[in-house]
Amino acid sequence: MTSSFEEFTPEQEALLGHFVTNTRSSIFALYNIPEVIKGALFSRYSRSTLGLRSLLLKEFLLNQEEAGVKSLLENLPTSSQEQLLAIKKAQNFYDRILDGYGDDSIGELGGAHLALENISIIAAKVIEDCRIGGSPLEKSTRYVYFDQKVNGEYLFHKEAVLMTSAWKSLYVNTCNMLFDTYSKLIPRLTTFMMEKYPKQAEVSKGAYTAAVRAKVLDCIRGLLPASTLTNMGVFGNGRFFESLLHKLHSSNLSELCDIGRAAYDELEKIIPSFVRRAEISHKTHLDFSSFQEAMRSEMKEEAKLVSSSLTGITPGVTLVASDPDAVFKVAAALLYPDTHESFSTLLAYCKNLNPEALGKLLDTAAVHRQNRRHRSPRALENAVFTFDLVADYGAYRDLQRHRLVTQEKQLLTCSNGYYTPQELQESGLETEYAAALSAAKEAYDTIAEQLPEEAQYVVPMAYYIRWYFTLNLREIQWITELRSQPAGHTCYRVIAQQMAQAVETAFPEFSRFFKFVDRESYDVGRLGAEVKLEQKRQGVV
Repeated sequence: MTSSFEEFTPEQEALLGHFVTNTRSSIFALYNIPEVIKGALFSRYSRSTLGLRSLLLKEFLLNQEEAGVKSLLENLPTSSQEQLLAIKKAQNFYDRILDGYGDDSIGELGGAHLALENISIIAAKVIEDCRIGGSPLEKSTRYVYFDQKVNGEYLFHKEAVLMTSAWKSLYVNTCNMLFDTYSKLIPRLTTFMMEKYPKQAEVSKGAYTAAVRAKVLDCIRGLLPASTLTNMGVFGNGRFFESLLHKLHSSNLSELCDIGRAAYDELEKIIPSFVRRAEISHKTHLDFSSFQEAMRSEMKEEAKLVSSSLTGITPGVTLVASDPDAVFKVAAALLYPDTHESFSTLLAYCKNLNPEALGKLLDTAAVHRQNRRHRSPRALENAVFTFDLVADYGAYRDLQRHRLVTQEKQLLTCSNGYYTPQELQESGLETEYAAALSAAKEAYDTIAEQLPEEAQYVVPMAYYIRWYFTLNLREIQWITELRSQPAGHTCYRVIAQQMAQAVETAFPEFSRFFKFVDRESYDVGRLGAEVKLEQKRQGVV
C-alpha cells in the first residue's frame, strides 16, 4: 500500500505514535484514545480535506483543554512499543478463549478503529459492502472539494494493472481530463447558483455559502471518476474485520489485495487474535479463497448464457417481488406479543378481518409516531420487498451504505447512460460536462474490451449503475423517510420517494407507515440544515 501524502516532524511522529499504529502508511489503526474521542474524530474526518492523523494533531492533541485529552496524555505508557507489547501478551489469553470455546461470536466482543486513506471510491464501496458488525464513515463529495493536487497530480488511484498496460496514458489522461473539467466548472457554477438563488437577508453568510457549495458539488460530482481517492474511518468488531480481510485478500483487483494486506498488518497489532484466521496463508483463509474462486468461475460461465443488449436503461425504481400476504403478516405480527396464539392462528384471524378493522389494527403502529426517528415495531419486518434500482453511481454510493439490506450491484459501465443535473443545463455548462463524460466513455469502451473490472476505475460517477435491494418494510420506512429529507441529494431523494410510492401502490394499507417521507422538491435543499447548524454553533438552539 502507498505511504501517506502527509508528512510529520519527528516530534509529531513521536506524539502520534502513542495513538496510531503507523505514522507513515495510508492505512493505520487507533489505540489509547477514549471511544467518544474516536467517534468525534471520525465524524470530523468525513468533512475534512485533512488526514486523520493531522486532524488528531490539530483539533485534539494540540487543543488539549477543549478536547479533554490532557489527562490522557499524562497517563500514557512510556512508549508506543510498550502498548503494543501489552496487546501481544493479551493475545495468549484471547487465544485460549477462542480455542477453548470455538465460537465465532466471541470475535464480536472486541473491536478496532481503522483509518483507510487515499483509497479509491471503488475500494470504499467494497469495504462498506461488508455490512454486519462494521460502521464506516467516508469522506463526503458535497462538503469537500476534490480539485486539490498533491505534488502536481490530481488524487486518483493509479491502478497497477492499468499502469503497466497499453492503456496507461489513456487512463491517466482521461482521469486528468475529468478532474480538470470538475475544477473549471466549480467557480462558474458557483456564480450561476448565487445569481439564481441570491442570499436572503435573514440567512447568515456562513449557512448560505455552505448550502451553495453543497449544491454546486452535488451537480458536478458526476465528473469524478470511480478512481477518485477518498478517506474512510471504519469501526468494527473482530468478526467484521476477519470477514472483510477474507474478502479483500480474495479480490481480483490489485488495490483491494493491497488494502487487505496493509489492513491486516495494522489490525494484527491491536486485535491479533480476532484477525489471525484472515492471515493470507492461514488455512481458514486459503479454504475461503478456494471456495470464492471456484464459485466465481462457474458463475461467470453461467452468466455468459444470458443474452445482453445494453442500449441504455431508464433510471428509477421497479418493485419486482413482494408477498401478497404481506399486510396480513404484519397485522398478525403486531398482535403476536400480546396474545398466546400461534402465528398461523393470528394470520388466519387477520385475513378474516374487514378492511376497517384491519386498518384500525395497522394504525396502532403508525398514528403515535411523532417523527421519523420513532422506529416502528419489528412486526413490519414480516413484509419483504425486492427492488431493481437504476441511478447514477453517486446516488448508489449514498444508498449502498444502508447495512440492513440484501443488495448486489453489477459492474460499473458507461453503457447505461448518465445523469445530467438540471442546473448544468440551465447554466449553459452542459456541453463541457457532456463532452467530458463522452470522452470517458470512449476510454472505458477501449479498456473494457480486455480489462472489464479494471476499466471501472475510469467510469465517472454520473453514469448509471443497476443494483437490487431486498429489504423489509421497516427498513424501507427508515430509508425513504431519511433519504427524502430536504437536505439530501436530489438523485437519492427521488429514489427514496419512488420506493415509498411503489410500496404504497402495491399495498395501499402500508401508506400509513410513510408519514414522514418528504415528497416535495427543493431548490437549495441543504440551506435549512446549514441554518440550523449555524444556530447550534452560536448557541441559538
